[in-house]
Amino acid sequence: MEELKKKIELKNKKIWIAGKTGMVGQAILRQLIKKNYNIKLLDSKTLDLRRQKDVEAWMEKNKPDIVFLAAAKVGGILANDKYPVNFIEDNLLISLNVIRSSYLNKVEKLIYLGSSCIYPTNIKNPITEDLILNGSLEPTNQWYALAKISGMKICEAYRKQFGCNFITLLPSNLYGPGDNFHKQNSHVPAALIDRFHFAKEKQEKTVLVWGSGKPLREFLFVDDMAEACIFLAESYNSNEPINVGTGKEISIKEFAQLIKKTTSYKGKIIFDKTKPDGIYRKLLNVKKINKLGWIAKTTIEIGLKKYYKWYLDNLDKIRR
Repeated sequence: MEELKKKIELKNKKIWIAGKTGMVGQAILRQLIKKNYNIKLLDSKTLDLRRQKDVEAWMEKNKPDIVFLAAAKVGGILANDKYPVNFIEDNLLISLNVIRSSYLNKVEKLIYLGSSCIYPTNIKNPITEDLILNGSLEPTNQWYALAKISGMKICEAYRKQFGCNFITLLPSNLYGPGDNFHKQNSHVPAALIDRFHFAKEKQEKTVLVWGSGKPLREFLFVDDMAEACIFLAESYNSNEPINVGTGKEISIKEFAQLIKKTTSYKGKIIFDKTKPDGIYRKLLNVKKINKLGWIAKTTIEIGLKKYYKWYLDNLDKIRR
């Protein structure tokens, strides 16, 4: 496995971002352009990653050198609870098809984007990478979590049996440009930005926020995540998954207040305690990636300002 220890240059490579139209995929593309790499970016806009034959045919034709597997079916608590089949089935199919085809077509390196939701509930915080599968999953997103754990293990299996350089990144909660603003299926940052903005526009006196506001969350700006993806693609070759986050947490209540300030909303926040809180605390231990030389740069205040500006600039598209 000595060849798995070498540093990889992304310059002059054929790169495939599976999930290029999603929030993380768009951010990886922005970072690659920003770095002015001389790369060939492969397009798979019409490819359905859930269809094995289609994925294998596309890979056989295009032969990428580097694959960023950022494609996934994602959503908030409500969506995960309402569509369990979609969340486990779609994500399993996407992971298996892309990872298997990467092996068959001798991809030099695959970067698999997992999720911090794969960690069990009721474990010590900050969460270290060795705690995966050490307890029960959070019931509200177990279907998605099981699929992402399986994707990670598929990468491990191909690495163990065939020596494939497939790595797994575990990001904390992401926010930023390109986010999903579906009213039922969005995550907390998108849902709150949208809610506070329209409450301001309609001069509503209150904004309703799900849950008690007490749970603590770690939020990572998506452009920082993309920078970490490229950094680790070039320098990290371990079988062990690696956390990507800020190492800082904030309560949902404080986060809502920050969004209120960012959007200049003047009304009152009301917390709906009849709605689920989800897991109480989920802070990643990021000592491993920090030791390698990567640290998140964007503060939550600056990140939310950039996020809201992008939201306003793209409101017409979001509302189609």
